[in-house]
Amino acid sequence: MKRLMAVLAACAMALGLTALTGSPASAAAGCKVEYGVSNQWQDGYQATVKVTNLGDPVTGWKLSFSLPGTGQKVVQGWNGTWSQSGATVGVTPVDWNRTLATGASADLGYVGAFSGANPAPTSFALNGVACTGSTGGGGEQPGGDTGTPVAANGQLHVCGTHLCNQYDRPIQLRGMSTHGIQWFSKCYNSASLDALANDWKADLLRIAMYVQEDGYETDPAAFTARVNSLVDEAEARGMYALIDFHTLTPGDPNYNLERAKTFFASVAARNANKKNVIYEIANEPNGVSWQAIKSYAERVLPVIRAADPDAVVIVGTRGWSSLGVSDGSDENEIVSNPVNASNIMYAFHFYAASHKDNYRTTVNRAASRLPLFVTEFGTVSATGGGALDRASTTAWLDLLDQQQISYANWTFSDAPESSAALNPGTCDGTDYSSAETLTESGALLKARISTPDNFPTS
Repeated sequence: MKRLMAVLAACAMALGLTALTGSPASAAAGCKVEYGVSNQWQDGYQATVKVTNLGDPVTGWKLSFSLPGTGQKVVQGWNGTWSQSGATVGVTPVDWNRTLATGASADLGYVGAFSGANPAPTSFALNGVACTGSTGGGGEQPGGDTGTPVAANGQLHVCGTHLCNQYDRPIQLRGMSTHGIQWFSKCYNSASLDALANDWKADLLRIAMYVQEDGYETDPAAFTARVNSLVDEAEARGMYALIDFHTLTPGDPNYNLERAKTFFASVAARNANKKNVIYEIANEPNGVSWQAIKSYAERVLPVIRAADPDAVVIVGTRGWSSLGVSDGSDENEIVSNPVNASNIMYAFHFYAASHKDNYRTTVNRAASRLPLFVTEFGTVSATGGGALDRASTTAWLDLLDQQQISYANWTFSDAPESSAALNPGTCDGTDYSSAETLTESGALLKARISTPDNFPTS
């Protein structure tokens, strides 16, 4: 499912569709175009273009659009005959999609190459006539985004096994996690967060506040203030903020119980009136039983609920938030002994090169039994290093899309590790989106995240 959707006139794309039966514009000027990048690599990408006729039937058509940027070109196209002259691309139909009835669509696709930046196509037109994406000449498309993710979805809640929006409809949020804000704070500034919201089209920012490892315990007031400032930055850009109490060593969250109570009492009281805040109360419990994790959750949750009764809270799970799989267990221990609270979800983490079929099988099964949120995952090994495992990452993301499970990727940072989305040194500059700044992992995630959400708005 990934934001693979409509770039309409309201989103600065002009489209067109009319009849080609001898005279150019006999059909009603009504159509929409859905554009998405399904895959991206160092100097190329695979894109989809879907044109839907909302006006009169047409027979014989030509789609044209412009490829802006430097050196963009179509290498190979399908479901049509493709040509290119300079920056202008043209597509004509093949026999089986030559006619488009009212409401019918032509699904096209191409492999593109580029150098430098890779901006989206512009100036779509069919038969030389632009349209606004509706037969009425304008307006928002059903199922399309309404402004920002927070504007579209409002206050979230858990319904059944899903994360649901203000219309009580299941949704999937897709975004990025910070690295430890004690180490990479400079990566989270106006330019980077603008890029994440506007170029990456991320729905959420996970704010990873380590407790140990030079984190919260060293200066609770300063770290609390930094978290709150990032919540505000996310809110200003219409993104959800996932506040992560990043416990890792020691693995028993009860070690930090009093710190957790103090921290969450503060941030929940301060952010209670915001619609964009989600709380994650224990990052990766490890070396500890599910009963101990459950006990911790049932003591922290009342602290949050006293100040913020409506926010979604995410509970970590056994075996580094693997639903216990990394400890030889599975979701049954949670299903048979759930946390005694409402409006909660359970965390699942994976690293694609290390966690494969048996983990995916568990998540696929557990998704119908528990509300899950992948609050952290990597495209590489569990160490945060090694080669990107594109096949496993794609299999994971396809599964999460299918099950409408929200996720945050580790990490939106320029850390010197292959799990990072940004090349080393990126956070010293102002460019957080171009091909030159993205690692192989970052290019893959940006391509997946930046396709349209299509949040249900009724």
